[in-house]
Amino acid sequence: MSLKRFRKERIKKQLFSKNRFVILNEETFEEIFSLKLTLMNVFLVATLGAFLIIFVTTYIIAFTPLKEYIPGYSSSKLKKEATHLALKSDSLTAILHQNEIYLASIRKALTGDVDFVKLNKDSIQPVITDFDAQQLNPSKEELELRKKVDLEDKYNLFEKAKSKVNIVLFAPVQGPITEKYNAKEKHFAVDIALAKNTPIKAIANGTVIFADWTPTNGNVIILRHNEEFLSVYKHCETLVISQGDVVRTGEVIGIAGSSGSQSTGIHLHFELWKNGYPIDPTKFMEFD
Repeated sequence: MSLKRFRKERIKKQLFSKNRFVILNEETFEEIFSLKLTLMNVFLVATLGAFLIIFVTTYIIAFTPLKEYIPGYSSSKLKKEATHLALKSDSLTAILHQNEIYLASIRKALTGDVDFVKLNKDSIQPVITDFDAQQLNPSKEELELRKKVDLEDKYNLFEKAKSKVNIVLFAPVQGPITEKYNAKEKHFAVDIALAKNTPIKAIANGTVIFADWTPTNGNVIILRHNEEFLSVYKHCETLVISQGDVVRTGEVIGIAGSSGSQSTGIHLHFELWKNGYPIDPTKFMEFD
């Protein structure tokens, strides 16, 4: 026990015994600077200095732009560029998906390999035939909302009528229909008998996305219109437009005649598509 006490007293004496730190002139041995200190003072100063260095280094790394020069840390410029590229890649992915759907619609328009969908003259959306009759019964909240709307509209004398039609379609030609639209037999078009050299016109404003000769349908024209409409004109004798042209409503795009690929006389094979589905053109325009 006395030995442990002796050691403690010895360590304590070494830590707190005063020493002098002296700087002398080497030639004259003149005292330039002196300082009284103990080992405990040296230890405390060294510890505080180490903590101060760690604090300053941590602050620089965490809160100043100097951390960008430390290997392993990304710069703010790189982060901005990475964010910009991520947003751009998302946009390109969405555009690529839309183009794939668009090309699939064109492929269906050329091959006729589509699923039949029922459409009516009042709507271009597919008619849903499978539904639950119970879903048609209005709820209590819906009935209260209807009463509220009826009361608001009852005294609204200045409401202006707005057109619900965003696009108007005109017949490309006038003539008797020799073969009607028949989805069951995969005839997704109407055939209109025409005289030779009859001009074929665009049904609406649009862009020419295809205009060339095909082995099965002769000269074919495909126009893209607003509201995701596609119009297809087959068995043309002459094309007066080319791919990429912008056409106006009623503008002549081709001439009817013998295209070298038909055996039923001079006629126009006209198709109308919406969102990748064929539509009966007679529900939207008159040919006779």
